[in-house]
Amino acid sequence: MATPATESASTTAPWESKRDPSGKHLIRRSLPWLGGLLLVALILWGLWPKPVIVETGVAKRGALTVRVSEEGKTRVRNRYVVAAPVAGKMRRVPFKPGDEVKAGETLLTAIEPVASPLIDPRARAQAEAAVSMQEASRKQALEALEVRRAALKASEADRDRMRAITRPGTLSDSDRDRMEADYSMKAGEVRAAEFSLQVVEYQLAQARAVLERPTSVTAGNLVEVKSPVSGRVLNVMQESETVVTPGMAILEIGDPADIEIEAEILSRDAVAIKAGDSVEVEQWGGEDALKGRVRRVEPAAFTKISALGVEEQRVIVLSDLIDIPEEAKPLGDRYRVEVRVATWHSDDVLVVPAGSLFREGNAWKT
Repeated sequence: MATPATESASTTAPWESKRDPSGKHLIRRSLPWLGGLLLVALILWGLWPKPVIVETGVAKRGALTVRVSEEGKTRVRNRYVVAAPVAGKMRRVPFKPGDEVKAGETLLTAIEPVASPLIDPRARAQAEAAVSMQEASRKQALEALEVRRAALKASEADRDRMRAITRPGTLSDSDRDRMEADYSMKAGEVRAAEFSLQVVEYQLAQARAVLERPTSVTAGNLVEVKSPVSGRVLNVMQESETVVTPGMAILEIGDPADIEIEAEILSRDAVAIKAGDSVEVEQWGGEDALKGRVRRVEPAAFTKISALGVEEQRVIVLSDLIDIPEEAKPLGDRYRVEVRVATWHSDDVLVVPAGSLFREGNAWKT
């Protein structure tokens, strides 16, 4: 006979552990503490000092050049103002600025004679004396041209000998640049002497024209005014037909290809500038700077009022360009440029970043 069970059968396996309901309460109680700890960590991270960003540089030895910067302008080296040789009625000048003219060939204008008294003996004697003086000036200009050509020939020989030296270390780069600059300067002096000779010959022709002035008003008695030099017309002072007097300016002629750089430097800076110093010309309209050499520092200064109304003593410094590139050929007369003249240079100096220097009194320290 079966005996009834006194205990109910269990549905849970004996190897399964019972879940503890207190674990969920522990996690819930820990969440605020975890959030607080995270907030404190964020605050500490925000207040933690950050590294300071510094600019570093390398101190090394190298070349250093000190330059004086100033605004300048280009100008035609040799310009000539054509003036009326005699009094009369000048015909209209057909030329415009930029037109090309040739020495002794291009007819600039013609002057018709006007009713005037004949040359008296005194005026004729003065005109003959002027012719004699111009003839003597022509001889002087010829001798000066021969001297310049001889100097150019000697400079060319020195340059050729210098170029023939191929052994390294025999000549420094500065000596080579100096010889090249000397040759360029001598060539410019020859061109200037040739230009002066042309001017003297034209003045001689003018003096002779005074003696040959017409005595009657006819269409054939015209005084032709021809170009004394080859170049281009820079400026036309008298374009329309008008009555002129002897010496009245008609137009200005020069060679725009033969230009120089003029800069007005403060006298305190000009003291350190001498002929032969290197020059860099910037802001001329191209990317690369043009190279040049100082040709002359004028001995006399002049007073100039600055934009702030301050009186300044300035000195005119003239420089010649060396090896003008093709893109700089359009540079003409009175173009604005930026001139940087070297006043000091050394190939072995301690070079440090500018940000590492500070001023103390009149000295700079690191």
